[in-house]
Amino acid sequence: MRGTFFAELKRRNVYKVAVTYAVVGWLIAQIATQIFPFLEIPNWVVRLIIVLIAIGFPIALVIAWAFEATPEGIKRTEVADKMPAVAGQKKHAWIYVVIVGAAISVALFFLGRYTAQSREGGRPPATAGSLPQKSIAVLPFDNLSRDPDNAFFAEGVQDEILTRLAKVADLKVIARTSTQKFKSAPTDLRDVAKQLDVTNILEGSVQ
Repeated sequence: MRGTFFAELKRRNVYKVAVTYAVVGWLIAQIATQIFPFLEIPNWVVRLIIVLIAIGFPIALVIAWAFEATPEGIKRTEVADKMPAVAGQKKHAWIYVVIVGAAISVALFFLGRYTAQSREGGRPPATAGSLPQKSIAVLPFDNLSRDPDNAFFAEGVQDEILTRLAKVADLKVIARTSTQKFKSAPTDLRDVAKQLDVTNILEGSVQ
């Protein structure tokens, strides 16, 4: 029974469709992963394409089992079996598709690795004195009034700003405890930024 099943798979060209689909799907995935970033296409589009390729694989096998391509179009396998064989029909065209698709996939794969290494090699080495671009420190807000309640309000404003900034992805936010020593409104903000290892300083006042 098993031998008959596998023989039927071969007769219905399911093997050919599986191999061809895998190679073409891999080619499309390589194009998406290697070319899309240069076009600034979002990563979720690449993931969606890969998911669709995976979902389409079993569907392609079912279609290959139930239907067959003939010179007169797509026919059900039972109908195609009753049709007379066409002389000189190309039965090995799928092999050329697989070879060409595999060659392009391999070329794109190595091209992607080469360009990635080139980008990494072209980046200037980070120096010890360089500061992270996405970084900020919020200095304690000055209380310009004589009302002591405003001092608590100023601290609350600073805490609220720090909380909101901490939710920003890839942003380095200096903790409040590290900025308390700059409560006396420093005049040289560049020196403060260097001490805190940030590129942006936020200061303010309440009254």
